[in-house]
Amino acid sequence: MDEEDSKLSRKTLLRAALAAGVAAPVALLGGPALARTTVASGQVPELTPDCHDGDEPTIAQTEGPYFKPNSPERTTLTGPGTRLVVSGYVFGLACRPVARALLDFWQADVNGAYDNVGYAFRGHQYTDANGAFKLTTIVPGLYPGRTRHIHVKVQAPGRPILTTQLYFPNEPRNNTDSIFDPRLLMTVRDSGGTREGAFDFVLNVPQTPTTTTAPPSSTTRPTTSTPPGGTTWTVGTSYAAGAQVTYDGRGYVCLQGHTAQPGWEPPSVPALWRAA
Repeated sequence: MDEEDSKLSRKTLLRAALAAGVAAPVALLGGPALARTTVASGQVPELTPDCHDGDEPTIAQTEGPYFKPNSPERTTLTGPGTRLVVSGYVFGLACRPVARALLDFWQADVNGAYDNVGYAFRGHQYTDANGAFKLTTIVPGLYPGRTRHIHVKVQAPGRPILTTQLYFPNEPRNNTDSIFDPRLLMTVRDSGGTREGAFDFVLNVPQTPTTTTAPPSSTTRPTTSTPPGGTTWTVGTSYAAGAQVTYDGRGYVCLQGHTAQPGWEPPSVPALWRAA
């Protein structure tokens, strides 16, 4: 791929991610990539790291002093502050979605305080059939010694719990917080007074990789090929997450709902499509 092709691919992916209503992959913004962008390339995704509070560096994880069990099941945490919507996926080792994964979030309020009496800014939810989650909350406040962050426990059904934290890019305290890990940065953008973040979790969950082959040559490419339930990718069609299509003789699965446009063909936009 020459330099012009590289620029075009980058621009196309950014446009597609924004139109689909998600934050652009952080790989395009100078940080770690969202796990979903590794699928089309066939790479093995990097596990989401544990994150501890510095007291037991040899222990897999401590959740810090403010975790409380038995949070209510809810996807919206309300209170004063700047609205924040965090969305993403939970994947296993083959970068396939994990359905019904538990995510338990807790965070400080706008003043940097945790509710240790009730359950303000605490709640758990489960991923849907496509491994997707969405949390509506506020941007947490700062408190002494830490940068801005959100705590989360993630657990696939019947598997160990991952306890970690999500961080915000361009925070001055990221440089001085001894716990901060750049691999846990969300992608974040502003959208009409709301901040929108994206992060994909990769859990240590064994999965059978989806079998894929290199695209056939022009002399052997079949004229039609449709996976079960799939249709041929078409400009102007609205696709929902989970929809299956074929393009150029190969199957793809939609990751984010959107309306297809020229230049957004599945191989060009891994933010929207993964190879089936």
